[in-house]
Amino acid sequence: MCGIVAYVGKREAYPILIKGLQRLEYRGYDSAGIAILNTNGLHIYKKKGKVNDLIEFTSKKDTQATIGIGHTRWATHGEPNDVNAHPHLSENQDVVIIHNGIIENYDSIRTALIKEGHTFRSETDTEVLAHLIEVIQEEENVDISEAVRIALTKVVGAYAIVVMSKKEPTKIVAARKGSPLVVGIGDAENEFFLASDASPIVEYTKNVVYIKEEEIVTIDTETGFTLKTIDDEIQTPFIQQLDLKIEAIEKGEYEHYMLKEIHQQPATVADAMRGRLNVKRGLITLGGVSEFENRFKAADRLIIVACGTSWIAGLIGEYLFEDLARIPTEVEYGSEFRYRNPIISNKDIIVAISQSGETADTLAAIQLAKEKDALIYGICNVVGSSLARVTDAGSYIHAGPEIGVASTKAFTGQITLLTLMALQLAHKRGAISQSYYFQLLNELENLPSKIQQVIDMDAKIKHIASVWKDVEDALYLGRGYNFPIALEGALKLKEISYIHAEGYPAGEMKHGPIALIDENMPVIIIATNESSREKVISNIQEVKARKGQVLAIVTEGDDQIASIADHFIAIPKTEEPLTPLLSVVPLQLLAYHIAVMRGCDVDQPRNLAKSVTVE
Repeated sequence: MCGIVAYVGKREAYPILIKGLQRLEYRGYDSAGIAILNTNGLHIYKKKGKVNDLIEFTSKKDTQATIGIGHTRWATHGEPNDVNAHPHLSENQDVVIIHNGIIENYDSIRTALIKEGHTFRSETDTEVLAHLIEVIQEEENVDISEAVRIALTKVVGAYAIVVMSKKEPTKIVAARKGSPLVVGIGDAENEFFLASDASPIVEYTKNVVYIKEEEIVTIDTETGFTLKTIDDEIQTPFIQQLDLKIEAIEKGEYEHYMLKEIHQQPATVADAMRGRLNVKRGLITLGGVSEFENRFKAADRLIIVACGTSWIAGLIGEYLFEDLARIPTEVEYGSEFRYRNPIISNKDIIVAISQSGETADTLAAIQLAKEKDALIYGICNVVGSSLARVTDAGSYIHAGPEIGVASTKAFTGQITLLTLMALQLAHKRGAISQSYYFQLLNELENLPSKIQQVIDMDAKIKHIASVWKDVEDALYLGRGYNFPIALEGALKLKEISYIHAEGYPAGEMKHGPIALIDENMPVIIIATNESSREKVISNIQEVKARKGQVLAIVTEGDDQIASIADHFIAIPKTEEPLTPLLSVVPLQLLAYHIAVMRGCDVDQPRNLAKSVTVE
């Protein structure tokens, strides 16, 4: 949540900041702002709304400078407006700050500062930190870097911050705790870029340093780059090479990032399996699983911890691990896990799932589990993320940057990884027959081409979307492996079209949701499960008896279910544990087309942000 970008060097800062904010806008888009320092002083321009509103606002302003900071906001403290937009100033207006995160003890600090005569212009927790830094700088007679370090020893919460001072116009100071921050090292001497992730940096340099927890970086056009901890211990920066191409963060020929990412799934699912699946040799090799093979084989249970769409992927993981590997598995919301005093032992394995690797609730849950000596296995998409650094082992899904706020390719990448894990463990534990194991391996190898077949049905799905684009509610039903897909389909529709939708186990429909069904209620039923085929048919008949409109996701050749539904989409036949990777795709496209037809902002739906770095 919230996007941070900064530049110091010899180039014009403004275009770098603006382009960076556009690339980070998926992290928050309630407001945007920049601050630049030039010979005429400190200039702050900020505006409620999207980055384009900021561009219009600054079109005739003084923006010439070679040092500056920028921010795009997802509101936490204070409503989205011009005043609460970042950057924020200190009392004497010498110190300017941008911030991603939450300062939990801001109210007590604010109260103390008000007693000392400070006046606050905004409702934000961030402004409090700017005032505190100023006070320390004046009272302790220290430079801006040391003032920031001391201030951070007095705050509680999560943050990535970037600070400038009019008194030290060649410096930028940045720090992080619980929110991501990366520094790009430019080609020119003493040229640096800072951002919440690598997307604003990749155009200018491949050399980056991922700032670690409770580290502070000071960048000076005269003295260069210094790194230390909040405890004032000097650190040696570890410079990494970015493995990211500029094309990966652009829409290309697609109207929206979400559509591009849906269409990428044949390739991203294949990428998730590449180097890990060897059908000819009958091998699945996930390095992290192999490294801790004995711990996995002896585990009392797996606990999957995640939030949002990743949590739904975890539900599918529960079916996979219990069905195939015969390991007891529980799925927990990261946001609830640590607040209910869970029972965890060193015989448990925590599987933490997060697309960004920065989800605050999931990271907090991991910390609790580590204190209980559980093994932590991470599944994420972003190299160098916090999740990758704090887990004992793990796997990247290799989906590439996912810019659309509503997750699509990351979701199928997560399911692919969970399937590989379950099959590797099933094989090692002898929990699955050799014939069925090889059957599933062969089907996994064929899935990318089958996903493409589903995507090729886009015109038919778009037609169904045109029929239902004006509905107010929708119900999604599924059984077994496809119950979580019902949840995911409903979530996608809610997220991007703002239509109220609910996902339910199909067998639970008659225990409540059936009361809602009438001729205006579309019901989407994932009807590909051969193991519960007759029960699914009964569910469809129950809906039809109450005049509900049915869209059935069926298996190719299933003419019986197709004939009783109002609409149907036939996906290629595959083994039941693998059906979620196919059945979710038409639901992604359905939600996408309905949202577009309703005039919704598909890539940046209201009130949401991509990377949830606050609790």
